[in-house]
Amino acid sequence: MVVRCISLVHPTGNPNSRNAAIALANANLLHQIITTIAYNPGGQIAQAVQRLPKPLRHRLSQELERRTWIAPNGAAIKTHPWQEALRICLVKSGLSPRLGLGRQGPIDWVYACLDRHVAQHHLDRLDAVYAYEDGAALTFQAAKQRGIQCFYELPIVFHRTARQIQQDEAALFPKFALSLQAVHEPQWKLDRKDQEVDLADHIFVPSSMTRQSLLDAGIAPERISVIPYGAPVDYFKPKPKPDRTFRALFVGRVGPRKGVHYLLEAWKKLQLYDAELKLVGVNEFPTGWLESHRDHIHYLPGVPHATLGQHYCSASVLVFPSLVEGFGLVQLEAMACGVPIITTPNAAGPDIITDGVEGFIISIRDSEAIQERLEWCYQHPNELTEMGLAARRKAENLTWSVYQQTLAAKIKELLYK
Repeated sequence: MVVRCISLVHPTGNPNSRNAAIALANANLLHQIITTIAYNPGGQIAQAVQRLPKPLRHRLSQELERRTWIAPNGAAIKTHPWQEALRICLVKSGLSPRLGLGRQGPIDWVYACLDRHVAQHHLDRLDAVYAYEDGAALTFQAAKQRGIQCFYELPIVFHRTARQIQQDEAALFPKFALSLQAVHEPQWKLDRKDQEVDLADHIFVPSSMTRQSLLDAGIAPERISVIPYGAPVDYFKPKPKPDRTFRALFVGRVGPRKGVHYLLEAWKKLQLYDAELKLVGVNEFPTGWLESHRDHIHYLPGVPHATLGQHYCSASVLVFPSLVEGFGLVQLEAMACGVPIITTPNAAGPDIITDGVEGFIISIRDSEAIQERLEWCYQHPNELTEMGLAARRKAENLTWSVYQQTLAAKIKELLYK
């Protein structure tokens, strides 16, 4: 059998891209990883950081550790860090919003720069390239001209569905319109997303919801594979809950796209004794809105990923009522900690749990359903404990290893057919 070579391209790195790279490496398919910043905790940069003054060392280490990416099985990893380093400086200095570049800085510029560079310099001797939304258009154009197969991963619902849901939400809550990003994406960016999907030979998605959004856009079903992401069961593990307080937890971007306002509405009506609603993540609501609810919530604007386990293990249930999602990895992280979840079909609920077994699946925009499920959880602690045990068992069957094996098998099938 002829050995095939694939390069994987992702500008910033995340759990799914790192595990896709491992899948390709384990199948002896990975040629190289191409990204912006890939931090090696045992490398020269790490050693240099340790010599910096303590306050600067701590802040820089935290940022770099988020970018840890060590190439698996000795594969090459090519980094192009300067645009992303500039973006991070703009964001961390607070200059980005003042310059009109938003809270995330010029992220589209970073993606476009890497896409262009890969198209011009990284396609030699390849059989296929594996790339991601917003960073594949030029790469795929150039690859097609060379007869290189184009594999595309779409981690969130296709933009047409995402835009429609968020436009509907903005009509229901005009005060949240500026917080709903898809409503404001420029036409050139939407055209690029369409182009990427059109050029892709095969599209990998993590959920049935994302698949349906592509089918609704006219994409042929045989061009799509659903492979759910994995639970980090070795990293997140159950631990005894430290208190008896009933605690509902949300983790993620705290904003209207995630349906947090429906969760807050439900929680305020419940008025439970010895109970807490904890929200962990960046506040994306309009200025002052979340603060007006401070008497009803425990809000943490962000915590290091390494400490998330203690928040999961102190929770009674994770509530993730997202309107627009692709998967929502925090759900599997919570399940790995033995915490049941309340989720929606739009957040891949049907792909990871059975309603009433490891948690509950509710419709989007349904604060009454959230209220009812939370009240049931509060009133049935023993049954909730059993749900948590079932959640851990399910997580153990949805590991990253399973994801890697399934992805590698499908790519081999596509390459050698």
